[in-house]
Amino acid sequence: MKPPLFYVFCAVLCLCACTNSSVRHEADVFHGLEKELAEFVADKPGKIGVAVIVDGGDTLTVNNSDDYPLMSMFKLHQAIAVSRVLDVRGIGFDTVFRVDRRSLDPDTWSPMLKEHDEDEIVVSVRELLDYILVDSDNNASNIFFDRVASVASTDSIVRNIVPDGRFRLLYTESEMKAEHGLAYANVSSPLAYAVMVSRLFTDSVVSASKQEFIKDAMRRCSTGESRIAAGLGAGAVFAHRTGSGYINDRGEVVAVNDGGYVLIPGGGAYTIVVMVKDFAGPQADADKLIAEVSRRVYGRLANAASTALRSSSSCLSRLMIVPSGPNNMMQGMPVMP
Repeated sequence: MKPPLFYVFCAVLCLCACTNSSVRHEADVFHGLEKELAEFVADKPGKIGVAVIVDGGDTLTVNNSDDYPLMSMFKLHQAIAVSRVLDVRGIGFDTVFRVDRRSLDPDTWSPMLKEHDEDEIVVSVRELLDYILVDSDNNASNIFFDRVASVASTDSIVRNIVPDGRFRLLYTESEMKAEHGLAYANVSSPLAYAVMVSRLFTDSVVSASKQEFIKDAMRRCSTGESRIAAGLGAGAVFAHRTGSGYINDRGEVVAVNDGGYVLIPGGGAYTIVVMVKDFAGPQADADKLIAEVSRRVYGRLANAASTALRSSSSCLSRLMIVPSGPNNMMQGMPVMP
């Protein structure tokens, strides 16, 4: 009879072989996907940048320069910065602001203004965060910059979360509305945005209750549903933030963006960011391109997750436990079939 350690050794070899096979498969999937996406976006009428981070650290990028205008995507930076400031001050989201209606812009995108007709609007931090993250409200964003964390403070706070520094925040929504060219100054690389989203969903960046609120608001985001979400499979859960708008002097759409966190049914998750700059066509066409990038990423990663699960199940099924018995010296030892 072989000693018990022999069987343990065989089991370890089996598991190592399965793990190495899975790692090689994931590397092949990522290499193939990166090549496919680079070829897909190469001839499109705009610059398209993509970043994908799979839980566990695998990263994919295409056209990952740091010159993509964020537009309203910076409202996620803002929500994180506001939460950090309130954490430091020991203040919760129930804190109330009183806002003179006359101080708000009636000609910008603002569901808040449509829902409140009173001269003095009384609104909590929680409600304002909902307005910027779910509805992308520009007046709510300007209130936070004026009263809680300036643009410079927001940039500094988030820079501690995204240490590679490949983003820059300089102007508010109201300043960009007054001079559209300033939109080119608030920029990020797709990967820098993806790192921020990934940390939000897999790490601790603010107090737990505030962080969970931000994530939930992103799941309820009502903008950009024809972008990344349109390329996901049935049952996928998506939490995201979008940004888009303005037409430059050449008639191009300055930016059409989407970025967030995807949960794959049955297991697996990833962060995906797609940013389109200076798109020479209708914004709806840029939306479709983002959806197609999303479809290709989801298809590959969902299939890889399913393959990994089957491989793991197969490896485990190759191990068995010897039935216990009073005279069995290998009781509980894993052995090869």
